[in-house]
Amino acid sequence: MLRAMTGAIAPPAGGDLSFGYRDGVAPMMGMLVAIGVVELAVTHVLLAIWHPWIAILLSLVTLIGLGWIVRAIVAMPHRPVLLNTDRLVMRVGTLRSVEIPLGQIAGLRASWDAAAIKDRSVLNLALLAYPNVVVDLRAPLPGRRGIVAIAHRLDDPAAFAAALERLGARG
Repeated sequence: MLRAMTGAIAPPAGGDLSFGYRDGVAPMMGMLVAIGVVELAVTHVLLAIWHPWIAILLSLVTLIGLGWIVRAIVAMPHRPVLLNTDRLVMRVGTLRSVEIPLGQIAGLRASWDAAAIKDRSVLNLALLAYPNVVVDLRAPLPGRRGIVAIAHRLDDPAAFAAALERLGARG
């Protein structure tokens, strides 16, 4: 597919607009993997001196965790945020996906602070990065611990806001 100048992938007729988030989220996740690799090496060497079997076990657990994070990073370009005339699907790699009917969207928040993002009623899909988009909902998502807003770090938040406004989902 071709990328439009706005950063959204041009949808086929009746299809979804897609918005990437890899450029904003993946670098922080990559740093987490790098720190994990250093921690793995140092901990393994130090622990292997006294308890080799525990070192091997801890190394395996760490490698599994690092593999899980790498898998999520690799999936990011293949699982973008999707928007069409009926719904918005906010997701981050293989870690989380939330589908929201367009009628449920109250609008985009103009500003927010760190305390607002840490609130339990906000689902932060930006993970380790600071979000640049916060979607407010008209009512809490069913079965999702009272989520009334979803934060994310999109590669092109202006195109996302414009697309929501065109579809009439912006309050």
